[in-house]
Amino acid sequence: MAKELKTNAMRILDKLKINYTFNTYECKEFIDGVHIADMLNQSYEKSFKTIVCVGKSGEYFVFVLPVDKSIDLKKASKSVGEKSLELLHVKDINKVTGYIRGGCTPIGMKKQYKTVIHSSAKNFDEIIISGGRIGIQLFISPDDLCRAVNGKYSDIIL
Repeated sequence: MAKELKTNAMRILDKLKINYTFNTYECKEFIDGVHIADMLNQSYEKSFKTIVCVGKSGEYFVFVLPVDKSIDLKKASKSVGEKSLELLHVKDINKVTGYIRGGCTPIGMKKQYKTVIHSSAKNFDEIIISGGRIGIQLFISPDDLCRAVNGKYSDIIL
């Protein structure tokens, strides 16, 4: 019997009784979200990436934004009450989140960091995020995602 495909993020959503669906795709190594959306014929507006930053205070913060947009560090800093933010270096992603680049999702990181979802997510019944592993996507309501990560919405893009 084949082993059921479950990531840590999926197990957390199941435990919280949050509805989601998932999709798998073939991918051996990191490619950015824009290329994945193109490859799977998905809308950039509904496809979200996860960015992790470190604040002047040394705290980590998670930002979820459309794959084709860039984070505005000033707006993002303001949204979490930090003086300034820097992007987390790629080599530190696994150590801080427990995930690897390309498979990072805001759900089920090593710790529950303060999480901000770009306000455009509220325009959709369902958005697409990483499932916690390269090659897995989750389809989830933005409000359910917000609840799962104890997050909030804000304008955090350039």
